[in-house]
Amino acid sequence: MSDHVLPEGGVEPIDLKSALEERYLSYALSTIMHRALPDVRDGLKPVHRRLLYAMRLLKLDPDAGFKKCARVVGDVMGKFHPHGDQAIYDAMVRLAQDFSVRYPLVDGQGNFGNIDGDSAAAMRYTEARLTEVAQLLLEGIDEDAVDFRETYDGEEREPVVLPGALPNLLANGSAGIAVGMATNIPPHNAAELCEAALHLIKHPNARVEKLLDMVKGPDLPTGGTIVDGREAITEAYRTGRGSFRVRAKWEKEDTGRGTWAIVVTEIPYQVQKSRLIERIAELLTSRKLPLLADVRDESTEDVRVVLEPRSRTVEPELLMASLFRLTDLEAKIPLNMNVLTDGRVPRVLGLVEVLRHWLDHRREVLLRRTHHRLGKIAHRLEVLGGYLIAYLNLDEVIRIIREEDEPKQELMRTFSLSDVQAEAILNMRLRSLRKLEEMEIRTEHDRLSAEQVELQELVASEDRQWRRVGEEVRSIRDRFGPGTELGRRRTVILDEAEAPFSELAAELKEALIEKEPVTVILSEKGWIRALKGHVADLSSVAFKTGDSLKFAIRCQTTDKILLFATDGRFFTLGADKLPGGRGHGEPLRLMVDLGESQDIVTAFVHEPKRKLIVVATDGRGFVVPEKEVVAMKRTGRQVLNVTAPDEAKICAPAAGDTVAVVGENRKLLVFPLAQVPEMTRGKGVRLQRYKDGGLADLKVFRSEDGLTWLDSSGRTWTVSDLVEWRGDRAQAGRMAPKGFPRTNRFGAKE
Repeated sequence: MSDHVLPEGGVEPIDLKSALEERYLSYALSTIMHRALPDVRDGLKPVHRRLLYAMRLLKLDPDAGFKKCARVVGDVMGKFHPHGDQAIYDAMVRLAQDFSVRYPLVDGQGNFGNIDGDSAAAMRYTEARLTEVAQLLLEGIDEDAVDFRETYDGEEREPVVLPGALPNLLANGSAGIAVGMATNIPPHNAAELCEAALHLIKHPNARVEKLLDMVKGPDLPTGGTIVDGREAITEAYRTGRGSFRVRAKWEKEDTGRGTWAIVVTEIPYQVQKSRLIERIAELLTSRKLPLLADVRDESTEDVRVVLEPRSRTVEPELLMASLFRLTDLEAKIPLNMNVLTDGRVPRVLGLVEVLRHWLDHRREVLLRRTHHRLGKIAHRLEVLGGYLIAYLNLDEVIRIIREEDEPKQELMRTFSLSDVQAEAILNMRLRSLRKLEEMEIRTEHDRLSAEQVELQELVASEDRQWRRVGEEVRSIRDRFGPGTELGRRRTVILDEAEAPFSELAAELKEALIEKEPVTVILSEKGWIRALKGHVADLSSVAFKTGDSLKFAIRCQTTDKILLFATDGRFFTLGADKLPGGRGHGEPLRLMVDLGESQDIVTAFVHEPKRKLIVVATDGRGFVVPEKEVVAMKRTGRQVLNVTAPDEAKICAPAAGDTVAVVGENRKLLVFPLAQVPEMTRGKGVRLQRYKDGGLADLKVFRSEDGLTWLDSSGRTWTVSDLVEWRGDRAQAGRMAPKGFPRTNRFGAKE
């Protein structure tokens, strides 16, 4: 009993903060060390380690018969792992699923679930045994290769870590969520890992870039294609943190008469096929996949998902790009190599460190097994030495055994034998007393003596130890080489730049929108909408009381609409995302971050290859490539910098070689467009100088065509001889020619 005595009343006051901290810390440590994080040496969490050890005790070897999973789970729960039976069974099921782990550790018989996401049958129906890969992890466990500790109830003993002949942490991966930390390691190819480990044995200071010549990247059980740049992959393996983009593997299949279909044969890791197909069907129903007509699952044991295009003219790459963007046919696989080092310290390790810890563990296992073997040899040599003495003095040995009251003590005294030797002689069988036995003993003695010398040399030389570890790693590499069914690489690694249709982003956005003609209407009070079709007569378009038409833009739903505001910002709206024309639309200010004192100068359809000239009321401006002004954010993109009271005034296509600019003072200046610099943002340069007022209008034209404008009657005027008004940028100019509009504007001419 405890000596602790409760105070009067039986209630002991304690500090709540201290109590919570103590209990939460205990819970956190338990979760981190005994549940969620794998050990870097064998790559296993406690539940997996206990499962494999319990199955070994049940003699469920690969060549033995199967036993019910319920029997295994019962042993694990009762002897080693005091947690729920379903949690233990779920862990066991995962070790048997060849679509979850790269190298299954459990050989399951019965329904162990499938890639569609169906769960396994109850444990009373399924059976299991160990695989050869699991045997590799357990190899040498009876030869003092690892430490053992007492189980939770003190009645059994369990291994702290397994010998782990396979680099299991990376080969099979791991995933877990602890308290304040998590781990996520995708599976890799064992042969590649062994190749990298062999290089690390020869070159202990090798850099991660060199190891990645051997370890190409994850090798997922379900195959697929990893699309990432070399730099990103290198950084992920250097730091132990990153992610990989995995795409489904597909091929185009001709279906006759010029038609074709896409057949998906491999899907990304840990994606449920049934849920994937449901998602594609949902997108089809909601008309978000205009390039796709139908999806069918024709899978049997192998994955076969058939995707039918809307028409034979659809590009297969464009169809797949749209599916990669919207569905789990492309998924991100995280890498977070947060593992327990030395069995108790959680750390995020890079590829080099993980392999180094595994190799150090294998050397430790080798030394422990060698010492264990040396002990066995020493004991056997001692026994054989006693046997030889017995054979050389057989008659006297028989006499002592027959006549002495204490034959053991007499044997030890007479022949200077040890306790072990005397006990062995007394336990000899009569059939061993034949003549041939002496020769066999001498042969065994010589063989064991030679082995003892060899092992002693191994223990004394670190170089020999690493050579032996290298031989073991090489054996594993050959066993799981690319020529074997289990060892061949399943996941293709593609550099991002080499990936097909990586340049289709712009086409893809258009392909995902049904192309229809619309007329975008923007009112004076800032209400915007999109009418179906190209409306020729706008007189019938209704507006709110006191409102009227400001801009009407005829375009397609696949177009982007650019709006230029008085504060020098450009805003971008997708024509397909504008409200319909049934009502009066919606306020533009709900879609873009336009200030109350700001207004829209102009709106037009975006043409990426065009250049624009932007000018403020003070006559300052510059040329900007139109692709540089696009910004899908609500805040838009600041292009022309203006200072109050000046405002952005003009945004016009810079199509031509000459600029005509007119001020509010009716002075006209014509100069070469080449004098206006091209910029992406700024105040620009002065185009025309004013004493009073500011800029009225600007036009870019071809000099050989002459300068044209519309008068108030709608007539077109053209002036070819512009010598009187030609000059250089930033001059004041001269009074406009006769017939120039009183509005000081050039008007519009298609």
